[in-house]
Order: sequence, then structure tokens, then C-alpha cells
Amino acid sequence: MKIYDWITAAEKAILILIAFFTIFSVGIEMYAVLINGKIALTDLLLMFIYAEVLGMVAAFYKYNKIPITIPIFIAITALCRLIILQGKGISTIDLIYESGAVLLLALSAIIIKKAMSTKESGE
Repeated sequence: MKIYDWITAAEKAILILIAFFTIFSVGIEMYAVLINGKIALTDLLLMFIYAEVLGMVAAFYKYNKIPITIPIFIAITALCRLIILQGKGISTIDLIYESGAVLLLALSAIIIKKAMSTKESGE
């Protein structure tokens, strides 16, 4: 077996573990929400991150590659969740930095999406 085959097999095994751990984490989060009897916006954003991670694993198995925009969306969601978790106690400069990071990630997703559509159309 070639080194490439070993690396590919390891990559697929790691992605299966990521999917399993993500589903397990969703179960734990849902259990915590049920026990607390309420759901917060941060809980929903965390579930959204889990869904995006599963989508990324599914995209790998469907297309044999991970679209770069999915991790960007995960990062945007994670930053938004961080901003919400920090609440009103966040310093102004930190809020500006984190908001700027969200803006840069959103712009990069738009640029990548546009470049990919241009590449696919053959222009």
C-alpha cells in the first residue's frame, strides 16, 4: 500500500470520527437544553456550527473535497456566538476587532464564491 493510500485512509477515518463526535456533542447539547428547560441564542448558534461541521463531512464524501466556504461560514458563526456570549461586558475595541473579522470572512467567502463561479463558467 502506498503512502498516499495510508494518508487517504487516515483522512477518511478522521472525518468519520469528526462526524461521530459531532453527533455525540449535539446529543449532549440537546440533553442540556432539555434539562435547563430553555434554549438561548448561543445554543442555537452552537447547533448551527454542529450542522455545518456535519455538512462539511458530507460534502467531502459527496465531492471528495471540502468546499473552502464551509469552514469560513463555521468561523463566522463561531465569532458571532463569541460576540453574543461576551454580552454587554465586551470592550468596544474587542467588538470592533471581532466584527471586523466577521466582515473579512464574509468578504472572503463572497470573493471565493465569485472566483469559483467564474472558473466553472470558463471565463
